[in-house]
Amino acid sequence: MNKTKIILLLAFVIPMLFSFQCNESKNKETKSENITASKQKKDSTKTTLTGLQKLLKAYPNFLDKADGNKLYWKDGATMIYDDGKEKTHEEKLENADIEDMISQEYVMGAKWSEPPAKNFEPGRIRYEPFFEKMYGNSQSAVTSNLTTINWFGTSVQVSTINEVDKKFKAVMEDLEKLLEKYHKYFKKTAGTFNYRKIFGTDRYNAHAFGIAIDINTEYSDYWQWDKSMKYKNRIPFEVAEVFEKHGFIWGAKWYHYDTMHSEYRPELLFN
Repeated sequence: MNKTKIILLLAFVIPMLFSFQCNESKNKETKSENITASKQKKDSTKTTLTGLQKLLKAYPNFLDKADGNKLYWKDGATMIYDDGKEKTHEEKLENADIEDMISQEYVMGAKWSEPPAKNFEPGRIRYEPFFEKMYGNSQSAVTSNLTTINWFGTSVQVSTINEVDKKFKAVMEDLEKLLEKYHKYFKKTAGTFNYRKIFGTDRYNAHAFGIAIDINTEYSDYWQWDKSMKYKNRIPFEVAEVFEKHGFIWGAKWYHYDTMHSEYRPELLFN
């Protein structure tokens, strides 16, 4: 083969090899992008379903199933999980959807960050229609589901929905077993059911549904009492740990701290 033919052959083959390598590289990049996109989509779905599944597990007597972006109640009603709106923390408090309500992960147990980070307060964000549907959407509807229990000598009213009254009784039994030095923190109570709105807002709190309790205010701290927002907590974790065991979250774990406060929110206690 003469030199001219060799040059012509190389001129033909080399561009073909280069083109093949470029296509191969592009195919790999495209495949990688597809895998990444697929993974992101899967992770996004997983995040949504995880939140929905926590709700299904927490409230099996009311919730039937969930798929996509909907929560189905046993009576046939549906609720949108995520309204798709980006919100500030204050906007979540004022106009939450269900996804907002469980968007912050409550840290159960002793290994939590004290003081809590700014605006970290899982459970303080509530989608009110969700609780109204379960516990009642008016004072008369809520009170029709209340029962009176004896809280260490004080009569208080709590909801029977989701067997919250039985949960309170279980809490009392375990609190009674704590060392005597802890009893001063919980044997007095500032109350349970109170059908009122949160001070300065148009939102009802958990007390309005009969699912919350405030313990001894003598040892309690509340952000509204100290406008400086300097975190304070004098309630021992051993007391709160008992409440958590039975499905209650503790307001001392909120940035806007409410150390006397515990409310029944089992959906926030599942990992």
